[in-house]
Amino acid sequence: MALPSITGYPLPTAGQLPDNRVSWSVDPARAVLLVHDLQQHFLSAFPTGEQPLTGMLANTARLLDAARRAGTPVVYSVQRGGQTPEERGLQLDFWGPGVAADPAVLAVPEPVAPRPGDTMLTKWKYSAFVRTDLADLMREQGRDQLVVVGVYAHIGVMTTACDAWMRDIQAFVVADAVADFSREDHEMALRWAAGRCAMVVTTDQAVACF
Repeated sequence: MALPSITGYPLPTAGQLPDNRVSWSVDPARAVLLVHDLQQHFLSAFPTGEQPLTGMLANTARLLDAARRAGTPVVYSVQRGGQTPEERGLQLDFWGPGVAADPAVLAVPEPVAPRPGDTMLTKWKYSAFVRTDLADLMREQGRDQLVVVGVYAHIGVMTTACDAWMRDIQAFVVADAVADFSREDHEMALRWAAGRCAMVVTTDQAVACF
């Protein structure tokens, strides 16, 4: 299965967020900002110059600026191009061969691109914790909060937030700094995260904590 062609939709606003079961707050001294799968391969499915892509990238850029100014570590999870069938595993059955070994499609857009001092992790599965050093990195730095932005909300973002919960790491899903196949998938991911494993917040709410 290839990525779908996504129809544009508006990002959720503060008044449209699901009810959270917890009342955590982002602490810059405890948090890591995770930028999840923001590579052109995945973003190319969205209509250019429209929501949710434009808003998601702009809000991610705001969060990156706030985190870097606060000294909060920034981690990027990115997929490697040209994966072998063995490396793909069951992802091959669901999503095909994956990202091509092409720098143009592997790139992260410039407004949200990594800067010196950021950490790059090669991501292999839905969760950014699986077969990566993310958990070790957080433990070594004494960090127990993970702020997640990127794509896709109902796949890797939600799964990573759930994996964080299983590791006793407080996860924050930034509702208007993630995007998905559809508004319905987006809303489902936010509802599930808020009810099961994470705190769902807006960019404004998260930035105010840094």
